[in-house]
Amino acid sequence: MEKNNPRIIRAWTFYDWANSVYPLVITSALFPVFYENITRGSDGSDLVEVFSRSFRNSELYSYVVSISFMIVVVLSPILSGIADYSGNKKRFLQFFCYLGAFASASLFFFDPEHLGLSMVSVLLASLGYWGSLVFYNAFLPEIADPEHHDKISARGFSLGYLGSALLLIFCLVFIMNPHWLGYENAGMLTRWSFVLVGVWWIGFAQITYRRLPNNVYRRKANKDVIFNGFKELKSVWLQLKETKRLRAYLLSFFVFSMGVQTVMLMAVLFAKKEIPGLESKNLIISVLLIQFVGILGASSFARLSKGFGNLKALGLALFIWIGICVGTYFFVHTPVDFYIVAGVVGLVMGGIQALARSTYSKMLPETKDHASFFSFFDITEKLAIVIGTASFGFIEGLTGSMRNSILALIVFFILGFVLLLRIPKTKVLDS
Repeated sequence: MEKNNPRIIRAWTFYDWANSVYPLVITSALFPVFYENITRGSDGSDLVEVFSRSFRNSELYSYVVSISFMIVVVLSPILSGIADYSGNKKRFLQFFCYLGAFASASLFFFDPEHLGLSMVSVLLASLGYWGSLVFYNAFLPEIADPEHHDKISARGFSLGYLGSALLLIFCLVFIMNPHWLGYENAGMLTRWSFVLVGVWWIGFAQITYRRLPNNVYRRKANKDVIFNGFKELKSVWLQLKETKRLRAYLLSFFVFSMGVQTVMLMAVLFAKKEIPGLESKNLIISVLLIQFVGILGASSFARLSKGFGNLKALGLALFIWIGICVGTYFFVHTPVDFYIVAGVVGLVMGGIQALARSTYSKMLPETKDHASFFSFFDITEKLAIVIGTASFGFIEGLTGSMRNSILALIVFFILGFVLLLRIPKTKVLDS
């Protein structure tokens, strides 16, 4: 395969366009509002019962998401080793893509009367999305040289922000005008939006599959694929243990991801509960604001990394995150306050996501086992999400307020910043 081929790079970035509708529509905008409304009792109570045990609705949601990440943590290293040995990363990417897309569409049937079964769709959609990213990200060092990774990663996130925002706007137009299609309220149109997510995700992913090569290194898996997959994984683990810089980065990434990903997953539920007077439609508009500002943030931090180095740019992003969480805890109490914070979150969200991926890809040694290496990156992120979301839900359940959960995020970002400062400096990351 020819590296730095513009057509292959465009095809790779288009998977961001395809799959980003899931984190926006399902995890950030429409489904959290839908879930909060449909699981709240007629008396205004947010308590739900699953398997004869009571939870707060947002607490249950955070636990289900955490479980999905634990499954990814267990599966991804095993499957990535097999994918590297057999040269079938694209096939695994397709499997998780289709799993996530069909599960997202199945949220159309979400029923609070059968909450346990309905939450299975939430779990499988999350599993499909995050599982596919292991194999998708692993293509980055194969399609381009390290000096292009920041720009390409930022381009992918920018496309994702734009594409998902367009679908959300399309859905909102009809949700806010249900009578256009003969519905009395927006509930059914919200459900159809989940189906559209699945169709969009699968449909645009075909552009990626058409151009992205499979088995770049022409590996031949003759027998015992599972056993040899574990051998590939063990080899990568030994290389990780011997690479001090990569280990140090993964530790910092692990800690600050507890904050970043938890904000992505829980922000809407936080605003819904903690910001009086914030209507659902205005809340979703604020999420759109984050998307469009995120396009600017991804490209801006890519340029910053070119001038000042990846680690300094990431350090600046974390410093801003600390300010966001402290400001939110003490000062964000009105819709206007939330809109201001949303704009800043959008700027730094796009930047830190794009840089985190490209920084890791730049640190990798010369290898053919990119899926295995990125599985450890993925494990680090997913374990961080498990701890972050579980902590968020646990603190809310313990104290009765989601605002108190922000204190944990502040700690995560401060520790991540300190650990980032301890990463050994290199020319490729700091100049």
